[in-house]
Amino acid sequence: MVTKTHTKCILSPSSLFFLLTGFLLLFNGESRPPFACDPNNRVTKDLPFCRVNLPIRARVRDLLGRLTLQEKVRLLVNNAAAVPRLGIQGYEWWSEALHGVSDVGPGTKFLPTFLGATQFPQVITTASTFNDTLWEEIGQVVSNEARAMYNGGKAGLTFWSPNVNIFRDPRWGRGQETPGEDPALAARYAVRYVKGLQGNAGDRLKVAACCKHYTAYDLDNWNGVDRFHFNAKVSKQDLEDTYNVPFKACVLEGKVASVMCSYNQVNGKPTCADPNLLKNTIRGDWRLNGYIVSDCDSVGVMYTSQHYTATPEDAAAQSIKAGLDLDCGPHLAVYTEGAIKQGKLKEVDVDGALANTLAVQMRLGMFDGPRQPYANLKISDVCLGSSNQLALEAARQGIVLLDNRGHGPPLSTVRHRTVAVIGPNSDVTVTMIGNYAGIACGYTTPLQGIARYVKTIHQAGCSDVSCRGNQLIGPAEGAARHADATVLVMGLDQSIEAEARDRTNILLPGHQQELISRVAKASRGPCVLVIMSGGPVDITFAKRDPRITTIIWAGYPGQSGGTAIADILFGTTNPGGRLPMTWYPQEYLAKVPMTNMGMRANPAHNYPGRTYRFYKGPVVYPFGHGLSYTTFRHSIVKAPTTLTLPMLSIHLENNNATTLTNGVRVSHTKCSTLSSSLHIDVENTGTMDGTHTVMVFSTPPEGKWATHKQLVAFQKVHVAAGGLQRVALDLHVCKHLSVVDKFGIRRVPMGEHTLHIGDLKHSLAIKPTIEEIKY
Repeated sequence: MVTKTHTKCILSPSSLFFLLTGFLLLFNGESRPPFACDPNNRVTKDLPFCRVNLPIRARVRDLLGRLTLQEKVRLLVNNAAAVPRLGIQGYEWWSEALHGVSDVGPGTKFLPTFLGATQFPQVITTASTFNDTLWEEIGQVVSNEARAMYNGGKAGLTFWSPNVNIFRDPRWGRGQETPGEDPALAARYAVRYVKGLQGNAGDRLKVAACCKHYTAYDLDNWNGVDRFHFNAKVSKQDLEDTYNVPFKACVLEGKVASVMCSYNQVNGKPTCADPNLLKNTIRGDWRLNGYIVSDCDSVGVMYTSQHYTATPEDAAAQSIKAGLDLDCGPHLAVYTEGAIKQGKLKEVDVDGALANTLAVQMRLGMFDGPRQPYANLKISDVCLGSSNQLALEAARQGIVLLDNRGHGPPLSTVRHRTVAVIGPNSDVTVTMIGNYAGIACGYTTPLQGIARYVKTIHQAGCSDVSCRGNQLIGPAEGAARHADATVLVMGLDQSIEAEARDRTNILLPGHQQELISRVAKASRGPCVLVIMSGGPVDITFAKRDPRITTIIWAGYPGQSGGTAIADILFGTTNPGGRLPMTWYPQEYLAKVPMTNMGMRANPAHNYPGRTYRFYKGPVVYPFGHGLSYTTFRHSIVKAPTTLTLPMLSIHLENNNATTLTNGVRVSHTKCSTLSSSLHIDVENTGTMDGTHTVMVFSTPPEGKWATHKQLVAFQKVHVAAGGLQRVALDLHVCKHLSVVDKFGIRRVPMGEHTLHIGDLKHSLAIKPTIEEIKY
C-alpha cells in the first residue's frame, strides 16, 4: 500500500489536549447517522437484517437475498457503494492503525475535528520491549481513539494492521513495521496487539484488525525487482516454520477479523489467487472467522503486471474462487459481473465473499442502528494524558542500550551541565514516528528532551540524514569541544528506508560516519551515539572507537521519543530493551540476494542463512542483545528433566524406529496435554532498579535436526536493586519443542533437548509412550 507524507504541527501533548477539549461544545458523543438500520427508516426498520436479536448468519442471509447483482459487485471493493433503497451508507474499508490511528488510508481523516491521535513507537521499537501486556495495552488505546474518531465521522472500523511479516532481510524498507525476525516473537506480538484492538466482547468487535501481508512478503524494490513482479520461491519447510507462523497465530489465537494477501507470487501463484493459501489454509485449516482482503490493486496486478491471467475477468474470477472476499482497488467492481456473464464465476461465489464482509460489519455493530457499542467514546478520549504516558513508557522500554563502557551514561546533571546535541536526527519530529503514522498529539524531540535536564549546544552536523556534505562538521566539532558531554543522534528516516524503498547497503548514509568519528575525537567529555532507525545498521567503526563511550538504538521511538532518550541518558530510566533482529556486518549482504527466500544456510552454495536461527557468522549485535545499567543473574528453580510423549499406536504401523528417528508428528499425539512449567529466579545484583527480559531458547537433539536455537518463551520482569523475582513460563512440547521437516511437517524430535536461559543450560529428555485406541 502507498504511504504519504504530512506536514505536522508541533504541540505539546498537554496543550493539544486542552485544544481538543475545546471542541466538546461542538461535538459530544456520536455525531454520525447510523450506518444502516435507522429506526426512522420505515422501509428497513423491521427487516430481518436489522434485528439485533437474530443470529448474524441469519441477518447476513436475509440481506444478501435483497441485493441485486450490481449492488453486490459494488460491495466487493474497499470504497463500497451505498445501497440507498435499503438504507445502507457507503463505506471505506481502508483505515490504518499500525502504531496509532493513521490517515494513510482514505478511511480516516483528522482535521478539522481531530487534531491528532496518540502515535506510539514504530512496531520494531515496541517489539524490542518484549512486553506482551504492553502490546495489548497499546492496542486498547488505539482502538479507543479509533472508535472515538468513527463516532465523530472521521474513521472507519476496519483497520488493516498489524504487519506481521518476518523481518528476513536487513535491507527491507518495511522491516520497521514488523515485530522483527523471530516467528515466535512476531506471533506473540500479533496475538496481543490484535486482542487489544478487537476487544474482548465475545464475537463482537471493537474494531476489526487485519494481519498482513500473507505470505512470504518482504521485498519491495531491490536491484530491479519489485513486489508486483516478484515470485517468492519458498520451501514447504520455510513456509511452515517461519513465514506462516505469525499469521497462523493471528487467526487461531488472536481470532483476527481479517487477513490481507500480498502482492507477490509464492511459488508461481499470486497469493490472492491461491486457493491453497486462502481457502484451504486460512479459512480451512485455521478457520478464519472474518474476511480476506487483497493488498491494494493486487487483483489488478495479477493481470496488468504479472500477466498471470489472460483477461481481467479471469483475475476477478480466480481471486474470488480462491477465497478472496474484498478487493482494495477497483478491479472486482469493474470485472466481476463480466466474469459471471462469461461463465467464469457464479453469483453464489460473490455471495460467499459478501457473507464474510457483511458479517464483520454486523459484528462491529454497523447494522445495529443507533444502538452502537462504544458510542460513549468521543473526542475527549483522544490524546489523553494517560495515552501519552503509555507512548512514553513504550519508548522507554523499547530503547536498547547496545554498548556502554568507560565513563558513559547515565550522565550526571552535576558533572555534565552542558551537553552538545549533534546530528541530523537530534531535533526531528515526524522521523520519530516512522511510517504508517498519523498526526501526533505532540512531539518531544531529543534536543528538547535533553534540554529539560541540562543546558544544550545544538549543531545538526548534516542538513539531513543523507548527509551529502561535510561542511557542517566543523561547527559540530566546536560544540563538542565546549560541552561536558556529547550526544550524537544519527541514523535513518523514511527517505532511506520505507515502503517501496529497500536499502542497497546497511551503512550509515553519506558523511555520517565521518561526522561521528570527528565529533567523538573532539569531545571533551563522554560521547554517546544514538541511532534512530527501523532496520539494522553496520556501525562496527563506532563499536571499535574507544572515544565513543555508549551506543544506543532508539528505533523510531514515537511522539515522546525525545523524552525517553533523555530519561535513559540521565538514568531516570534504566534501559531494558532487546534487539528483535540481528545486526549484520555490511559484508553479509554480498552473500544473500534479497530474492533468495531460503532461511537455512547452504554451505555448498556459500549461502550463510538468515536470522539468528540459521545464520552463524559474525554479527555486529545479535538478536536479543541489550544491556542495562544494572546486572542480573538467573537461577532455575523448577524445570522438567523428562517429558513423555503419548503416541497413538495406530500411527506407529510397523515402522517404529523410522517414526522415532524422524520425530513424532504433532498431529499424531495429544498436544493439548503436553505442557509443563519452567520457574526461574531473576536476581538484580546491581545497584539500580531495572527491568529484565527472561528469554528461553531451545535446541533440538543432535543428529539430523538443525542445532540452531530458537526462542520459545519470554517474559519481562521488573526487579529492584538487590531484589529477586520469580518468573513462571509455560513450556508446550508441540508448540515450543517441535521442528519442521523438509516436507513442511511439524514434528517433535525424540531425545535430549537443551533449554538456554542466559548463560544457563538445562537438559530435557522427551521419550515416547504408546497408547492403545480405546473404543
